[in-house]
Amino acid sequence: MNKDQRVIDEFGGEWTRFRYDQIDQKKVFENFQQYFEIFPWERLAPDVEGFDMGCGSGRWAQFVAPRVGVLNCVEPSQAITVARANLSGIANVRFFNETTESCTLQASSQDFGYSLGVLHHIPDTLQALRDCSRLLKSGAPFLLYLYYSFDNKPFWYAALWKVTDLGRRVISTLPPTLKTFACELIAAAVYFPFARAALMLDGLGVDVANFPLSDYRRKPFYQMRNDSLDRFGTRREQRFSKSEIELMLDQAGFERIVFSGKMPFWCCVAFKR
Repeated sequence: MNKDQRVIDEFGGEWTRFRYDQIDQKKVFENFQQYFEIFPWERLAPDVEGFDMGCGSGRWAQFVAPRVGVLNCVEPSQAITVARANLSGIANVRFFNETTESCTLQASSQDFGYSLGVLHHIPDTLQALRDCSRLLKSGAPFLLYLYYSFDNKPFWYAALWKVTDLGRRVISTLPPTLKTFACELIAAAVYFPFARAALMLDGLGVDVANFPLSDYRRKPFYQMRNDSLDRFGTRREQRFSKSEIELMLDQAGFERIVFSGKMPFWCCVAFKR
């Protein structure tokens, strides 16, 4: 089966720890807008039905659901219970404790879909994209975010990542308590100082596009802690270039692919052929 149960269980633990229910939602919405800036809301009627593939705690779903008729939240881990609690006040959300390949939504039934930061943790990302494509109607938009392989960054930037990835390979195999401690330490000793340094340089008019962790310069420390665990705590991480993502989307039955020119990379929208 196209899943890694250990990874699913670990992410379930992550979203149980980082529920995003007691954080300034204005900051979460700012993050939401980063991803959805290129999404073609104007093409959707008010009563459309769509899916959130890998909804986690439901932090994006809370902003999507009020804009649509029905939102189907698909999540294979125990985080589905967190999403149910966080979205309990929203009547038009349905929940499916399923994987991409076991999803019971009817084929060609969905008017839109999105999957943000999920499919690169699945063994066969292309097959997962095909599973998403199967659910969509012809012409339906699909918003996707996959980890990028630094193909738009300088050589030294990619080299720095390779060093940090060695750390991930070790940290991700630690017992849960030690893993959490290590990731909290990285958030405090690396993410926070680099992010705030980028904020200071940005305020001085310095271009921080290639400054490590500059995308976090205005984000709360809570998110840095979460993303440190997300980044260094996972046993399975795949990264793709822009051209590789285009090829996979084409092979999965998508066309008219448009990439965002801003962080986070690579975020794109494509339409079911």
